[in-house]
Amino acid sequence: MSLKGFHIVFITVVTLFFALVAGWAFTGGVSQDASFWKNVGWVCAVVALITPVYGVYFIKKAKKLYS
Repeated sequence: MSLKGFHIVFITVVTLFFALVAGWAFTGGVSQDASFWKNVGWVCAVVALITPVYGVYFIKKAKKLYS
């Protein structure tokens, strides 16, 4: 697998991870210190929305580099 391919797979895995952690934090996966986990959920949700944007940016940039 090329470095470009690995990067795309890594961005996908990171996006899924942060989306799952955000969902877990919002559904009450932990009953202790709910405000902390709500904040963690918001941060993870924002990162889960930003990483696909970065992925598209990376793919466009990689196409310019390799073509």
